[in-house]
Amino acid sequence: MPRVGGVTETGVQQVVMGRVQRWLRVLRADLCTLRVDPLPPSVWVRWLAHGVVCLTALGVTLGGTADLQDIGDLGFGLAFSLAAAQGGATVLALWRPIPAWWLSIGAMVVGAVALHGEVTVADGRSFTWPWTVSGIIAHLFVLLLVGLRMPTRVSAEVLAITALVTYVLQGLWGASHYQSTGVITVCLSAVVVVLGTALRGRREARAELGRQTTLTAEERARRTLLEERSRIARELHDVVAHHMSVISIQAQVAPHLVENPSEELRENLDGIRQNALEALTELRRVLGVLRAEHPDTVHESADPATAPHAPQPTLDRLDALVENTRAAGLTVEVDVRGADRPLPPGVDLSAYRIVQEALSNVLRHAPGATASIALVHYVHGVDVRVVNSRPARSVPSSPGAGHGLLGMRERAAMLGGTLRAGPRPDGGYEVAAYLPTAPPGAPDHVTDPKDGTA
Repeated sequence: MPRVGGVTETGVQQVVMGRVQRWLRVLRADLCTLRVDPLPPSVWVRWLAHGVVCLTALGVTLGGTADLQDIGDLGFGLAFSLAAAQGGATVLALWRPIPAWWLSIGAMVVGAVALHGEVTVADGRSFTWPWTVSGIIAHLFVLLLVGLRMPTRVSAEVLAITALVTYVLQGLWGASHYQSTGVITVCLSAVVVVLGTALRGRREARAELGRQTTLTAEERARRTLLEERSRIARELHDVVAHHMSVISIQAQVAPHLVENPSEELRENLDGIRQNALEALTELRRVLGVLRAEHPDTVHESADPATAPHAPQPTLDRLDALVENTRAAGLTVEVDVRGADRPLPPGVDLSAYRIVQEALSNVLRHAPGATASIALVHYVHGVDVRVVNSRPARSVPSSPGAGHGLLGMRERAAMLGGTLRAGPRPDGGYEVAAYLPTAPPGAPDHVTDPKDGTA
């Protein structure tokens, strides 16, 4: 058996046949389908397209019937059926582009065959063949909708088959007396397919851009939330590390406070101290991961409270925070009610951070407004409320607008509290949070703002 380049002729034939079969399968999957593919659900686009296509279908049906009957000498039944098929194909293409294309090309072929006898006789009349004028208009509309709705590969396939059928009818079969419409039809079809494909690509690009914008916004919000959680974790680890250090020191000092302590007591206290030291070691390891990439780098203009090794702020530093805010040009009023009881470190820190973030939001998003801070201490919690008036002027929203609220909500939810933030009827904005200091379910009593009694 002859060999070509080390491959037998039979092998070459098998490869070619395999590729042809794959191409035929792809072609069959693309063109032999009844899949519904309607236009996008836009009110204006849908009604405008439907109206134009329906008017075109009506014109194709009426004009095609008159043309085929009067000039083509076809009977009314056959002329109306062919024209109605071509007009119906334009309407069908709104929902099923590929079946509509088959209907249009089939009506053209039947009409060309029916008119072939007329265009072979020289009787002084000249008829457009193989495509009629109404058939060209209908087919161009169908091809446009195919280009708008179907993939580029399918659009190229229907254009190629349209050109092939036109060539077979006009070039290979042909007639003697007619006005040729094959070349102009193929050229216009190519333009329409390119136009439809371009518009479809533009629509898909805009949709993809919208999806990417949404994903970017969601990713930014998620990243901000994770950063805020990491910050909260760093602060709470600092608080826990402080308490563990106190436990370790107390366990070390306790034996010296008792005269002749027993051996069991010494062993238990040593175990407590050893466990506290191990917990501190693990906390330092976790903190090493949670810290910033360069924790020892502190800018000269940075707030001392944000230094890596500075003590975590509490409500005791609220006056300093208010003074700094007033120095930035914001008028702030403070109202503290109830008995100022010691708060748990996590609650104290979170209350300070919520006030700090709320005042920062007023400075950024409400220029010219005034702010008021209200702290109400209860027996089992503290109520934090920051309210600002209507801004003197509006400012454009920044990409991170609203992300500060994520951190405040995380802090409130972490402590089992609640946070409410939103605009006020007078045009201002309010941030209100309740942070419990007792376990969930414990009874709470409102503290009298005058004397602090429950």
